[in-house]
Amino acid sequence: MKIRTKILTLFAGLTISTILIMCGLVYYFANQHSFEDFYKRLEIRAYLTAKATLPYYESDSVIYNEIREEHLEKLPAEKEYFLQVSADGSVHTNEQLTLPNSFYQQVRRENKATYREGDRFYEGVLYKSKQGLYIVIVSAINKLEYLTWLRKILIICAVASSIILVGAGIFFSKYILKPIRHMMGQVKSISSRNLHLRLNVDDSGDEINDLAGTFNNMLDRLETAFETQNNFVSNASHELSTPLTAIIGEAELALNKERSPDKYIYALENILHEAGRLEHITKSLLHLAQTGFDGKKQEWGQIRSDELLFTVKNTIDKLHPGNKVEIDYSLFPEEQEKLIIPGNEQLLELAISNIVMNAIKYSNNEPVSIALAATEKKNILIIKDQGIGIPAEDLPYIFSPFFRASNTGRFKGYGIGLPLAMNIIRMHKGDIIVNSQVNHGTEIRVELPL
Repeated sequence: MKIRTKILTLFAGLTISTILIMCGLVYYFANQHSFEDFYKRLEIRAYLTAKATLPYYESDSVIYNEIREEHLEKLPAEKEYFLQVSADGSVHTNEQLTLPNSFYQQVRRENKATYREGDRFYEGVLYKSKQGLYIVIVSAINKLEYLTWLRKILIICAVASSIILVGAGIFFSKYILKPIRHMMGQVKSISSRNLHLRLNVDDSGDEINDLAGTFNNMLDRLETAFETQNNFVSNASHELSTPLTAIIGEAELALNKERSPDKYIYALENILHEAGRLEHITKSLLHLAQTGFDGKKQEWGQIRSDELLFTVKNTIDKLHPGNKVEIDYSLFPEEQEKLIIPGNEQLLELAISNIVMNAIKYSNNEPVSIALAATEKKNILIIKDQGIGIPAEDLPYIFSPFFRASNTGRFKGYGIGLPLAMNIIRMHKGDIIVNSQVNHGTEIRVELPL
């Protein structure tokens, strides 16, 4: 069922049900009131009839008869009965009356009583006159003509209101969902070929406007992802084709004609160098692809962040003897529980090592410091160098695979270290923050949750 139909059904159902319930209540209370009003009219007639028929004074009879004739209209099939009550309390009943004894007892007890038999209503009152004690009964048929008229009016109003409400529901459901239909038309026109298109967002501030903004944000991420993927494929193809071209060219040159052993050795050395370069790029791509998973296949445990720094320092000392990397102990937390972080030790060591090796490489082996600080919720690793820095215009792209800053041309590299580190840190629910100035060095903050 479409949303428009659901809105119409719910709106019309609730409103029409409310109208029908209200009409039913109006008719019910009007019906009850009509019974009470009819009984009251019968009661007045009973007393007037008693005073006119059984007066204390002869003049009273004339007066009450005039009141009855001039001011009281005759009720349908109106009848009057006078039943004398004997001294022993028995009632001289009328053969034309088929009222239960409880009716007479109630009249004796409460001075009046009512009874209904189909459309005929009875009102009995106890009246004491000079002639004795009497039960005066007046009966009439209540045709309820105005109730019939009221019922017709309520039915007509309910039907007319239902028709109006259904029409209004159709109109408002179309009006309310018009922005969504318009949005659907725009969404259908967006594909991978025109991801630059966006939905129109106004300043209404309603939920549909928020939905359009959320969808536009998703399109921003998709467009970035597509561009990153395209750049990755282009850069990966270029980086892989370069050593392959060199290997093939060197091999063809060596096989073109017979050469001296020294020439063959020189060619093989070039081939070995390019093959090693190709192997390094392939392994880096493999690591980068693996860290793009959700981390469920890696082993996770509790890691001491200070021991992680010592492991990274030992690894750097083996790879780059004579480096000037120093660990700054001034910010180390005193509480040991603040040094425990969840994660995969090998992956975190790889990420931190890549960042530190970049600091060494791009600072021409100037001093590099590694500091560790902790808050109530996270550990912060701070790597500072005194190197060439990163141009401000290049900072947004440093985590894109194969991207290299514009001032790194004289340094060997492939642009995979930082993207790999970012993937690993994000896998651990952390973040990397980079602050850098050209020729003044770079500071990288790695934040990992406790």
